[in-house]
Amino acid sequence: MIDSRIRALVVDDEPIARGHLRALLEDRGDVQVVAECGDGRTAVERILSLGPDLVLLDVQMPELDGLDVVRAVGPDRMPPVVFVTAHDQHAVDAFEVHALDYVLKPVHRARFNGAIDRVVGLIRSGTAVNRSRPLAEALERLTPPGADRLAIRSGDRVLYLRIADIDWIEAADDLVRLHVGKTVHDHRATMAEIEQRLPASRFLRIHRSTIVNVERIREFQPWFQGDWILVLADGTRLQSGKSYRKRIRDLMGG
Repeated sequence: MIDSRIRALVVDDEPIARGHLRALLEDRGDVQVVAECGDGRTAVERILSLGPDLVLLDVQMPELDGLDVVRAVGPDRMPPVVFVTAHDQHAVDAFEVHALDYVLKPVHRARFNGAIDRVVGLIRSGTAVNRSRPLAEALERLTPPGADRLAIRSGDRVLYLRIADIDWIEAADDLVRLHVGKTVHDHRATMAEIEQRLPASRFLRIHRSTIVNVERIREFQPWFQGDWILVLADGTRLQSGKSYRKRIRDLMGG
């Protein structure tokens, strides 16, 4: 017999809260809890490995919060989300990232079941899918300017990199490669997506396939036809592109 229940992942850093959510779901007959976890990094791993139909996601968690989890998984892979939050402002943020619903803590059975009823109906009708583009755009709006850390997927791990530690970034097929000292992290994203997540005051795109941390630039060397070679503090040499010449000139003060 095929199990038609919705497969749910419960994510909350408070064990008592996770237990309460699990108990509420187990009282229903249409949702199966396939796993639970207490931190954002594990949540990303479980989402990617288990592929749940639904994620109940705590907004406020240390180090990697609920919105960071959505960013790390990526809008194209993120299952439908019901955010669990203690603050109404986070509920507004939940709808900004196109979560299907939210519940406020302390979670009450009537409100919880109403939200789950609605979400289960949307999932089964197929109207809870194909939200990747508006989700991506909403996440870009919600990424705080000057944020000092960047959550990225690297293989089966989620890394929370200090933005200031990134030296430069290059495109590689459908990945971007983040160079941090002698370490290189591959992350599935486009250059446009990663550029929008970085502070413009610190990072400059100098080529369609290259972004550089301007604080790492040691010198500029003229190249052919108005292009430049940028030499970084560690000796790395990066070539600018024709479409980005004005950016280089502006950086050098004209």
